[in-house]
Amino acid sequence: MRRIALTSTLAALLLGGSALAGPGGPPPVGSPADLRPVPPQIRPSPLPEGWQHGAFMEIFVRAYQDSDGDGIGDLNGLIQRLPYLQALGVSGLWLMPITASSDRDHGYATTDYRALEPQYGRLADFDRLLREAHRRGMGVIIDYVINHASDQHPLFQAARRDARSPYRSWFVWQDPAPSGWDIWGQNPWYATPEGGAHYFATFGPQMPDFNMREPAVLDYHLASLRFWLKRGLDGFRLDAVPHLVENNARDWNDQPESRALTQRLQREIKRYPRRHVVCEATANPQVYGRPEVCGSAFAFGLEQQILKASSGEDAAATQALADYFKTAPAGMATMLANHDIFAGRRIWDQLAGDEARYKLAAASYLLLPGTPFIYYGEEIGMAGVAGLPGDEPLRAPMSWSADGRGFSPAGGRPFRPLAPNIASHNVEAQARDPGSLLNFYKAMLGLRQRLPSIARGRYEQAQVLAQGRLFSFQRRWGEEHSLVLIHYGREPMHLDLGQLPAQAALRPEYPSQALPRRSDATGQVRLALPPQSVTVYRLLKP
Repeated sequence: MRRIALTSTLAALLLGGSALAGPGGPPPVGSPADLRPVPPQIRPSPLPEGWQHGAFMEIFVRAYQDSDGDGIGDLNGLIQRLPYLQALGVSGLWLMPITASSDRDHGYATTDYRALEPQYGRLADFDRLLREAHRRGMGVIIDYVINHASDQHPLFQAARRDARSPYRSWFVWQDPAPSGWDIWGQNPWYATPEGGAHYFATFGPQMPDFNMREPAVLDYHLASLRFWLKRGLDGFRLDAVPHLVENNARDWNDQPESRALTQRLQREIKRYPRRHVVCEATANPQVYGRPEVCGSAFAFGLEQQILKASSGEDAAATQALADYFKTAPAGMATMLANHDIFAGRRIWDQLAGDEARYKLAAASYLLLPGTPFIYYGEEIGMAGVAGLPGDEPLRAPMSWSADGRGFSPAGGRPFRPLAPNIASHNVEAQARDPGSLLNFYKAMLGLRQRLPSIARGRYEQAQVLAQGRLFSFQRRWGEEHSLVLIHYGREPMHLDLGQLPAQAALRPEYPSQALPRRSDATGQVRLALPPQSVTVYRLLKP
């Protein structure tokens, strides 16, 4: 019944209108924030078609590279590290929030959607980052925090101080506060120092929710998205989209209106050619990953199945991994971990430093369908920093060198303690070691770069064998056909693998010492696999 009642609201969104509910009208003169309209200026992208099917690196700019000696990473530092990212084999960068914020750290408490965090640099630096990344064939997307602002945002400050403010309707208020609400163990309604009505904040009192039913709010966000697209940005990661609209204390997560709004945002962004959108949707990620909603969403939950499968002792997890892309949209965004502790600790810590399992887990998501997102430092096995609150253990400065000076060559004191395993797991040391995690990641990303079947091909013939110790699948793109074998077990394996084309030549793509094989007339081949190994073949017709 609720869906029927919402039909007209959804129709208005899907047809491209911004009217959800409530009064509209242009913003008043002298507003406390930049509310100027930004008309579309559609320009072609300099990136090749399909660039977004490569791997992305998720980067916390504050923690990546300091260029000016203040101990804080910045955009110019990131530009200095673009050759490293290009050599690694990533085709896209996702920058955690770089807009001005009140937290001056994680960046999700936004104070200005059209200005950079001053510690990160100027807009001219951002423009240069785009030019330099594009020159290397890499796209750049940024986090856009649409659900909520900072409580220090000038529009919320104006709304809080005066119930008659024209921006009061931009946020969600009730007087008295409604009862019965519980979001992750917290009451999301908060009082202001002035008293009176309470405001709604899903993620805590420092980040009040926008009222996405207010047409002016949606118009403002669409214009702000265009502000960055106009500069040449290649897309967005949209934060917390299932929380855009809450209907009541029971129906507050993943409402139909939130899905419709997400589709509206995706459509606006993709008016610009070759732009990419990925959504954070912990509720029903496969729904948000559909082309008609967001087009891509993080595959929350899959990462835990990958890590369990990597043990070679969890057949159910291996089967869940094999089954995932039989039904999930091919555009899902895959990962092992990210910047949020709810998604897990650093992989080094979760696997207790077991590099063999680490490599198997990495191969599992880098060779599957979907767009993989590598969390900075993951490729070298950075450990988390113990003893810090919240998400901070995951967000330490990048380990470029054993002495830590690679992060801040000018001698600045890093804003946060360095990773505890920096002496052994840093870029300089791992680049010299052919068997390192870093060189393994390069090899896996190299497969994605040279084999379109791995980067964007169909997913076929998934098999789980030997009590979950072997995961085999095929990828196909046009005439190109590849076979992936991930052996999670700790003992050598000899097997007859079926479901191959008859009389096909198996040409090794990885590792270099793998031997060529040929399937028989029934589509079977005899294989010998080393323990805890990854093997990739191209299948060639007779």
